[in-house]
Amino acid sequence: METFIEQLSQEQEKEMERQYAIYSNGVHEIIPSQELKEKIAKSLVTGKPLKVKLGLDPSAPDVHIGHTVVLNKLKQFQDNGHTIQLIIGDFTGKIGDPTGKSVARKQLTDEEVKYNARTYFEQFGKVLDVQRVELFYNSKWLSKLHLEDVIHLAGKITVARLMERNDFANRLDVGKPISLHEFFYPLMQGYDSVELGSDIELGGTDQHFNVLMGRHLQEQFGKEKQVVILLPLLEGLDGVEKMSKSKGNYIGIDEDPNEMYGKAMSIPDDLMTKYIDLVTDLSLEEKSHFKLGLDNGELHPRNAKMLISKTIVRMYHGEKAAEKAEEHFTSVFQRGGIPNEIPTIVWHGDEEIGMIDLLVTAGLLPSKSEARRMIQNGGVRMNGEKIVDFHTVVKVEHGMVVQVGKRKFVKLI
Repeated sequence: METFIEQLSQEQEKEMERQYAIYSNGVHEIIPSQELKEKIAKSLVTGKPLKVKLGLDPSAPDVHIGHTVVLNKLKQFQDNGHTIQLIIGDFTGKIGDPTGKSVARKQLTDEEVKYNARTYFEQFGKVLDVQRVELFYNSKWLSKLHLEDVIHLAGKITVARLMERNDFANRLDVGKPISLHEFFYPLMQGYDSVELGSDIELGGTDQHFNVLMGRHLQEQFGKEKQVVILLPLLEGLDGVEKMSKSKGNYIGIDEDPNEMYGKAMSIPDDLMTKYIDLVTDLSLEEKSHFKLGLDNGELHPRNAKMLISKTIVRMYHGEKAAEKAEEHFTSVFQRGGIPNEIPTIVWHGDEEIGMIDLLVTAGLLPSKSEARRMIQNGGVRMNGEKIVDFHTVVKVEHGMVVQVGKRKFVKLI
């Protein structure tokens, strides 16, 4: 039987290769890669867009750029006319994904799930055209399954296969309990792909087992198998741990442009190409030029980081905000100046006050111990002068500028 690739015209074959180059850039693995080409070819021959799935259990609604790795890949498919299927796991979210967990996850309430799902979708609109996204809640089909259906579904997988998951195997080895309901999480997530007829599913490398389950169940139900695209997890600004708000090594997509730019400038040198691939919307040609410049020494690491930083700010705040953030960074950090536009605080406290009390009262630091530590580390300045003694008493004057850390400036009025 003739494959769709064999049916392509010369122009269509070029288009297939173009799309494949975009989708494969920066990914960890495509399972299997040749099937992805065949699916692209099928779309070109039939004129039908591919259905590209991302499943989400809304357990943590604050999005940072680590989350946008998979969203940027989805946008590439969307830009080429394919259909994005966002599945909010309002049903599976109540089970809790056991991935990477040494204990069972807390099961979410209906109210928590709905709030988190709404927040997710609002933030995803910063990357995707949500008007052209198909949004599903998997309770629509999963809540209608009868016990007989669930038993039939469970018969599609063996316990040995489920125990291949490192999470389960590790817990079993150390004698930690595994609840029976946790086994159903990958089954339910995989059944989403059966229900929606997904062509492709995206996920992080930590979702390897879950996303392959969709491919397995589609085959068991006699449907065309989806292709799985696994994306690498993004290390945070510390260059070691996965980006996480709890680790404090993140860049939030809702952050102030200056803060976002300054944080991006602290990316470790050895992660620059990973960031340019995974969190920017630059073209393949621009990315290739960037990497070549780093390799041959024509692009200085500082300038490379400035390009990454400006691109990230531009993506979430616009071109003008990106230019201003770059000017701010250049003025403050490269020339050691004070920015022209900084937030103000109306001071209602004492005219003379200890530096530690001033920092806490003004809300610049959450506690006296943190204020003391920041001063001891040389991270507090008053009108550009470093405060070296935490016993310092200052006379508060109109227009006084206080700097905390590298990026936080306030003016007292």
